[in-house]
Amino acid sequence: MTLHRWGKVLSVSDESSDFRIEQASLKDNGDYHCSGFKNGCCSYSSNMINIEVQELFPRPVLTASLSPTVSGKSVTLTCKTQLPPLRSDVKLWFRFFKDDHMLQLGLESSLKISTLTTRSRDPPYYWCEAQRGSSGVCKQSQKSQLRVQIPVSRPVLTLSPRGALVPEGHTVTLSCKAERGSPRILYKFYHENISLGSRSVLSAGGVSLRVTVTVQDSGNYFCTADNGFGPQRSEAKSLSVKVPVSRPVLTVRTPRAQVVEGEVVELYCGAWKGSPPILYRFYHEDNALGSSRVYSRRGASFKLPLSAEHSGKYACEADNGLGARRSETVSLDVKVPASLPVLTVRTPRAQAVEGDVVELRCEAQRGSPPILYRFYREDVPLESSSAPSGGGTSFYLSLTTEHSGNYSCEADNGLGAQRSEVVPLSVIVPASHPTLTLRAPGAQAKVGDMVELRCEAQRGSPPIWYWFYHEDVPLGNSSAPSGGGASLNLSLTAEHSGNYSCEADNGLGARRSEAVPLSMSGLTRSRSGPIATGVTGGLFSTLGFGVVALLLYCRLPRKAGGRPTSDPSRSPADSDVREPVYHNAPAWLELQPVYSNVNPKGGEVVYSEVRRIPQGSKPAANSDSVLGLLRTHLPSHGQAASHRPSDPPGSSVIYSQVKVACPSAYVAPQS
Repeated sequence: MTLHRWGKVLSVSDESSDFRIEQASLKDNGDYHCSGFKNGCCSYSSNMINIEVQELFPRPVLTASLSPTVSGKSVTLTCKTQLPPLRSDVKLWFRFFKDDHMLQLGLESSLKISTLTTRSRDPPYYWCEAQRGSSGVCKQSQKSQLRVQIPVSRPVLTLSPRGALVPEGHTVTLSCKAERGSPRILYKFYHENISLGSRSVLSAGGVSLRVTVTVQDSGNYFCTADNGFGPQRSEAKSLSVKVPVSRPVLTVRTPRAQVVEGEVVELYCGAWKGSPPILYRFYHEDNALGSSRVYSRRGASFKLPLSAEHSGKYACEADNGLGARRSETVSLDVKVPASLPVLTVRTPRAQAVEGDVVELRCEAQRGSPPILYRFYREDVPLESSSAPSGGGTSFYLSLTTEHSGNYSCEADNGLGAQRSEVVPLSVIVPASHPTLTLRAPGAQAKVGDMVELRCEAQRGSPPIWYWFYHEDVPLGNSSAPSGGGASLNLSLTAEHSGNYSCEADNGLGARRSEAVPLSMSGLTRSRSGPIATGVTGGLFSTLGFGVVALLLYCRLPRKAGGRPTSDPSRSPADSDVREPVYHNAPAWLELQPVYSNVNPKGGEVVYSEVRRIPQGSKPAANSDSVLGLLRTHLPSHGQAASHRPSDPPGSSVIYSQVKVACPSAYVAPQS
C-alpha cells in the first residue's frame, strides 16, 4: 500500500493500510489518496480525500508600544496571536526572548522594557513564542530589531575655507552635521536668521551648502537639525567677507617743489578699496623703510628726514591678509645744497710771478649738479662757469701786477650761494733793469768827498736787494724791504775812477744797470796818488775828471772880457749848483766828468761842477787863464789838483762857480 499527498508518496507499507498524522498542522493540508497491487495480478488506486487542518491560533507577532521607539524611553513588547472563537477556553503560554536569552515566561502576552539604549554597535534581536498548555502547539514570532529612534544632537556648523576672513567673490562651504540622530534628518542654514536653504538626509552624516560671498554676506551663520523630535540649533559662526586691497597709490608730500637735503618729506600710501585692517609697508629701492597698520579706510604715512642717499625710487605695499599689492614707483631726487667751496690757486712755481698763467680752481665737495661757480677779486666778479655734472671748475689768469689781491669764489646750484674763504694772491713782479745815479755834495767831486750811489729799479716786488759794483767787483749790497731804491755812500779816493754799475734782485732773477763811468782829477799835478781827507772807510768811486763847474765857466769870461754868467745859452743842468747828479744818461758822456778831492783840509771852498772841455772848443787864452787861476788859487788852501793820467797835455779846466759850503759830514763807509 502506498499513501500519496499532492501526488507525492508519503509512505509505503505491506503490513497495514492505516497512516497516522500526529499533531496535525497546516503543513498537513492537502489531497490524499492511496494505491496498491496484488501479487501477480493488477494494481488499484483509491479515491482522493482533501484534508484541511484549521489553526488553533496563528503565529504570534511581536510589537512595540512606540514605533519608532525613542532611545532612552520605556517600551512595551506584546506577543500578539488569536484563538478561534470556539476555542477561546484554551490557555496559551508566552515566552519573550532577547537574542538567545529568555526574558519572561507566563500567561501575560506583553513585556515592558524600561530602558533602551543604542550604545551597542549591534542592536539585539527580540522575539516571542505562544504555546498551548505546557506541551501543546507552540508557535514562534519572527526575530526583529526594535526601531529605536535617536533624537538629533546639537549640530555643528563649519565654514570652509577655515578662518573668519574670506575674500570677496570666493565660495564658502557651510557644513552642518549632527553627531547623533536617527534619519531622516532635515538640516536648515541661516544667515542672521534669514534662511539660506535646507537639505534632508536618510543616512548618517551632515549636509553642505555652497555660497559665493560678497561684502554683504559678512555676519553670523548657524544651522538646525531635526529628525522629528524637535530642531536642534548649532552655535553661530562669524564670517567676515573681506575685500582684497586694490593697488595702492604712493604720494610724496614735500614742503616745496624741489626736495632738499635736511627737509622732512611725507610718504603717503593709500588703497581706495580693501577691508581693514590694512598693513602698509614703505620701500626705498626694495629696502624696507617702515610699516604701519591702519584699522580704518584711511591710508598710512611715513615721515623721512632726507639726506643725499635718499634719492631713488620709492614704492609701498598694502596687505590685508588677502595678498599684498605694490604701488607704482615714485622717483625722488634729493637736491643737496652746494657746500662751502674751496678756492685753490695753482701757480707754476712757489710764488706767482707777473706773466705766469695761474689756475683758480673752485670746487664744492658736496652739492647736486649743475653747480654755477663765480670767481671774485676783491668782491668784483671776474668770471663764471658751470659744472653740469658736479665737481669743480677752473678759471685761468695771465698775471699782471693788478691781479694781486684777495680772491674768492661762489658755488650756487639754485639752493643758495656759498662763498669760499678768501685766498690772497700776491703777484711778484721781477725787478726791472735798475738805474744807477751818483750824487755828490757839491759841484766838484773831490777826493775825500762823500758820494752817494743810488740804485733803483722802477718796477719790482719788494724786498729788492741791490748790489753795487766797481768794474764788476762787488762793493756791497743793500736791501729795500718796501721797494724803491737803495744807496751806498762812498768816501772818494783817486782809485775809484772807473765804471760803476748795480744789480737789482728780488728773487726772480738779477737785473744789471748800464755802466756809469766816474773819473776824478786833483787840483795840482804834483800828486799822482790818492789824497785822503780823513775818511776811514767807505766805498770810493772814481767818476772821471772832465766836468768843470759851468757857473764858474760862465763868470770867468766876464772878468776876462768874455760872456756873462747869465748867458742864456747855458743848459738847464748848468744852473743846478747845489746837487749835481751823474747817471748813466748817454747825453752826458760827451763831457766826461772827472772828480778829484779838491776840498782842502778844513777849507770851505767847494767846486760844485767841473767840466772838461775838448781841445778847440774854447779859446786858448780862456783855458790858460782858467788854469792859471786854478793853480793860483788852490795852493793857498794847501791842496793841489791832479789830472787823470789819460788827460792829454794842454787840456783845459774851467771852474764855473766857486761857493762856500759847510764842511761835509763824515759818512761811514758801507759794505
